[in-house]
Amino acid sequence: MEAIQTELVVIGAGPGGYAAAFYAADLGKKVLLIERDPRLGGVCMNRGCIPSKALLNASHMITAARESAHRGISFGEAKIDLDRLRSWKESILEKLGSGIASLAKMRGVEVLHGRAIFESSRKLRVETPSGQRYVTFEKVMTSTEALEIADIPEKLLVIGGGYIGMELGTVYASMGSKVTVIEAMEAILAGADPDLVRPVAAYAKKAFQEVRLKSKVLEIKTSGKQIQVTSEFNGQRLEEKYDRVLVSVGRVPNGQDLGLENTSVQRDDKGFIKVDERMATTDPDIYAIGDIAGGILLAHKASKEARIAVENLAGEGKAVNRDYLIPAVVFTDPEVAWVGLTETEAKAKGIEVQVVKFPWGASGRALTYDRTDGSTKLIIDPVTERILGVGIVGHGAGELIGEGAVAIEMGATVHDLGAIVHPHPTLSETLMEGAEVFFGHSTHVFTKKRAH
Repeated sequence: MEAIQTELVVIGAGPGGYAAAFYAADLGKKVLLIERDPRLGGVCMNRGCIPSKALLNASHMITAARESAHRGISFGEAKIDLDRLRSWKESILEKLGSGIASLAKMRGVEVLHGRAIFESSRKLRVETPSGQRYVTFEKVMTSTEALEIADIPEKLLVIGGGYIGMELGTVYASMGSKVTVIEAMEAILAGADPDLVRPVAAYAKKAFQEVRLKSKVLEIKTSGKQIQVTSEFNGQRLEEKYDRVLVSVGRVPNGQDLGLENTSVQRDDKGFIKVDERMATTDPDIYAIGDIAGGILLAHKASKEARIAVENLAGEGKAVNRDYLIPAVVFTDPEVAWVGLTETEAKAKGIEVQVVKFPWGASGRALTYDRTDGSTKLIIDPVTERILGVGIVGHGAGELIGEGAVAIEMGATVHDLGAIVHPHPTLSETLMEGAEVFFGHSTHVFTKKRAH
């Protein structure tokens, strides 16, 4: 079969991969997008972000129903039809996947399903269901992602109290699993400020069987239909059996079997591909973006890197990765989100900041949601009064953090944020009132006026 010739190849149709392919096509490039899965969207859409958020939404409905009696609304015990739940989740993925495929077709992006292997810096062998195909090109990008589990066990052990562990632990706990979390660190959700994590820890203490901090797993082995786990906690050696174990202690780059040894691409000691500020690798014909390039392993970071790489590939300027603000969101209950400088980072780096908080107990909208367990926090430069960081914990925090990112990116001061009229009653008002707390004239919280 004749080799495919194209200008640019993108390996991996995840959020970074298809964003890169589409942007390059918009700039007039002939693009081939290679994806080993039958459906486009990558792990984020097919086995990560989207399906887990769909399940989280379903789990929130179950929790809300169980906790509505004090509002005068009572339901019977929730009945979960696992087949219909999976079918609903799958319909979302199919709709999104077909949408991406349609956008690729409209842009003239050729899609080839198969596993790509480098034969050299400018030649690929692609193992497709119908046999091997060869591709020659000018430039290449790579984008890879990770995994998840699929059923609802009676007893579930989650190893790792980070994003994935706490999110999926929340899902399965709401659906009836007895969830135990083992975390080696002193707290869950490392990276977030402790005060933002406390409401999540309080929820986990109530919803999970147990959360063990400063604990570690020593051995995992099968025991009949169960899994026997040996762990260490509080100086004791524990022997326990679980129906399933979810290991969520961080991701590793999925760069094996790509044939990178046939190129000049270099990787670091953790296996991530080395890139410069232009997202170029040490091979002049290959660029890398997303999880395989290291850094923060988030979909929106991959999408931003896709544009940087494509602009450099297409000669559309000299775009560089200048440490763009990457908002972080953990979709637990309640959600936690932050962007920019955290209070913990400020202390560690010796940066003088002023921290102000607006408690959601003073928010009318939070009261109507019956979710007053949240708070909005601003990290402010006390001299320039510029907003350096924003942290939010509470219902819908992930939907609110974008305003914080805009404020920091645009160099807004706390006065700017406080002067912007926010609609009432909304949770977005907590950002405005947080700014007003700084000056001591928040309408719904009494604080001392700031001295000038």
